[in-house]
Order: sequence, then C-alpha cells, then structure tokens
Amino acid sequence: MRGPTNPPGGCRAVVVARGADAFDHVPTRTTESVLAAACSDSRFIDHTVRPFGRRATDQGTIRMSDRQHRRTSRRRLQESSSPGRSIKQEPARRQSWAGKSPKEILARYKPGKAPPLTVLNVLIELFNTLHTSLEKTVSHKTRQERAQFLRRFLRDLKLKAGFKMVPDPRNLGQKHIHAMVQVWKGEQLAPATIQTYLSFLRGLAMWMGKPGFVRGPAHYGLSLQEYQRHENARRDKSWSGQGIATDEALAQICAYDPLVGASLRLMLAFGLRRKESIQFRPFQYVKPFSGTGLPLDRQQADRYVWTKGKGGRVRWVPLVTPVQHAALEYAQQVVGSRDAHMGAPDRDLKRNLRRLDYVLEKFGITKRERGATGHGLRHERLGDEYEDLTGVPPPVRGGGPVSPDLDRAARLAVSQLAGHSRVRASAAYLGAIRKWPAPPGASSSPGTGSKPGDDDVTPADG
Repeated sequence: MRGPTNPPGGCRAVVVARGADAFDHVPTRTTESVLAAACSDSRFIDHTVRPFGRRATDQGTIRMSDRQHRRTSRRRLQESSSPGRSIKQEPARRQSWAGKSPKEILARYKPGKAPPLTVLNVLIELFNTLHTSLEKTVSHKTRQERAQFLRRFLRDLKLKAGFKMVPDPRNLGQKHIHAMVQVWKGEQLAPATIQTYLSFLRGLAMWMGKPGFVRGPAHYGLSLQEYQRHENARRDKSWSGQGIATDEALAQICAYDPLVGASLRLMLAFGLRRKESIQFRPFQYVKPFSGTGLPLDRQQADRYVWTKGKGGRVRWVPLVTPVQHAALEYAQQVVGSRDAHMGAPDRDLKRNLRRLDYVLEKFGITKRERGATGHGLRHERLGDEYEDLTGVPPPVRGGGPVSPDLDRAARLAVSQLAGHSRVRASAAYLGAIRKWPAPPGASSSPGTGSKPGDDDVTPADG
C-alpha cells in the first residue's frame, strides 16, 4: 500500500508502507526536484525506502542506471538484500514484514536459537518463487519440489548422514553437502536427480547471498557417469516402438473414458504434453491463420491450434493431417460446452492428471508393463514429423544418417513443434545425430560432419 502525502512546506513526498516500486507514479522529470524539496524534511526520509532490482538506484538518485538500459541478458544478478518484493509476480508478504529487507527479517531468527526448519521456511517464503539464475519466476511444480527437497535435505543430514544436530541453513558447510552426496551415491540416484538436487542447493545459497557456495559435482567425488545427463534418447519411447497397437489401444480407451481418450488422441495428433492435452479447449484454441500473428511466409494451413507449454511458450500447430482433423472433431464431440477443456469439469487439474494415469494403468500402458507411458504418444508424433521431413526414420528408430543441412532443418522443426527453443532439445525424442559418411578416399575436413564441441551435434552410439 502506498500513497502521496503533503509534508510541511508544500513539497510532495511519497510514503511507502510496503513494496519497492513506490516511485513508479512520480514522473522522471520531476523526481529530482521532488527529492530536493523533500530532503529537508526528516519525516520524508524516515518513511521512504530505496527501490531495488530493476529499479535499483545509484547513491540514492531515483533513476534507472545506464547499465540496466544496456542489459540484454535475462540472467539475474546477485544483488544485496532489499525490502519489498523483488519482482511483481511474488506473493504478498506477511504484514509484519512490510518495509523490511530479507536481511532484517532473518535477523529476527538467531542462529542456534531459532529452529533450523523455521529458518528454512522463512527463506522459502521469501525466495522460493525466484529462478536460480534468470530474472523470472518458476512454476508451482518447481516451487513445491524445491521446498520439499530442502526440508528433506535438512532432516536427512541427521537421519541419513549421521550428524547429531540439524544445522541452521545459514551455517551449512561443504561437509554437509559432501556427506549428502555420498548418501545419494549409495542410493544410486539417477544423474539427472543429483543435478536437480545440486541446483536446488545453489538456489538456497543464492537466497543467503552465497553465490558459488555449491561446487560442481566432481568436487564432491562424483564421476562423470554419476552426474552427466543423457540428453539423447537411447531407446524409442513411442507406443509403436514398444509394440503397442496405437489405434486399437486408443479405441478401447475412448470407449472406456471418452475424455481421457480424446486427450490421448490430441497428444498423438499435435505432440502435446499430458498437462497441455487436459487443458486444451477444442473450440477456443482453434484459430484461423489470420489470428495467429505469424508472418505470411510461414503459413502452412488455413487453421491453427494454439497451445501454451513450459515457460509460458506459445506455439501454433498447423491443422493439416487427417489424424489431426479427426482428433479435433472427436474432442469437440465429447466436451460439454464450447468453452470447456478436456478434463472432467468436476475434477481439478491434479485429479484429471491422475485420472489419465489411472486409465493408462488400467489398460497396462505403463513403463513397467509395456515400456511406454502416455508421454510416448508425444514421442510418436515428433518421430513421425522427423520421418515426414527427411524420408528417413529418426536415429532412435534405427534410421540411417541424413545430410547435415536436412537433419538440422528437420530437428529445428521438431523442436518448434514440441515447444522448445533449442535444436538440441530434439535429441531427447529423436536420438543422437549420426555422422554423414565422407566420400570414399576423401579426408575429413572442417566443413563436413560435426565439429567437436558443437552442442547441437553428438555422435550416435555404435
């Protein structure tokens, strides 16, 4: 809450009760004159706080620095603790925290006196919405998983790592992280899981003003095989690749639960994720090309399907194939109204996701039983897209090498269809790039094949 006031002398000042963007409504041209007139009034100084983050000031002057104007990177800078919210998307703070910086708030909880989990919960409440390195918020799923891990991490220091007492988060040392990494090694956690855990701990260190506190995996005794992620698909996760008769299985599921069946058909037709398919609105999300905002040279169809994926990325999928038309028409038939989504109206998103998984389990389509899940329909669609563009199955299906230019163009199209912004993301669905064979007798040159260190190209195994 904030508002203008008129202190003695007729000068105008801004009183801030909470938040750091109190000077948003003051015109830039008049700021200096306002401050000059108000500086003589001690009440003005006592009731104002300094902006921070993107509105950070230099020596108390209220103007955005030239450095901020020149910034183009989205990476978040490590800044000093500041009052108010660091970004507008953060939830409102407790009333007792109004106008106080995180440092001042944490000072209320003395190390050794305040319960460690209480201190951790304060840190989570203050910072858990923030991305570790970028200037943006994270999804609710990430917030929940990160909070659960950090609380479990503190408890496991005593239960699993053998420490007598749970330490205050501000007193964490390298010995604590090293001990827990050894626990994870003993539990044989997947490399991606260990990387995620270390990333969560880096976030905690950033919250406490300790960037660089969490070292690389090798520092804690992990070998390359124990922490290196495998970005390239090593097996075909599609339904057909696991011997599932896709059309027959979908027909049986549609007869059992039309809404779940329609969601699965949308996943197969448009390459949607589970969550995207349930949130899909078959009437509202179909637009003519003129309503997409795409340039004319990218038109591939008269109608397009709109969807929003991870990170809020919007993508437009052209409505072209008979499979797509049939899936859309079936979805429009089974929903209850023109503004309905594909989930059951009496269930929330979480329960609808669980219902989809339950139906798949009922028909035996699980990783344990058949080697495939509902996500395999997305793999199916993306693999088919690559084969349609190149005429060759993707490497994960045993396809041979393709010319580098054609392969890269196809992978870019697959990445865009999947809702990713990087070409390399397609390898998770298609497999590693197979090297284009050199002509007989010709020596390899820098212009052929892939270059060492190219992050979009990885030679295929075998």
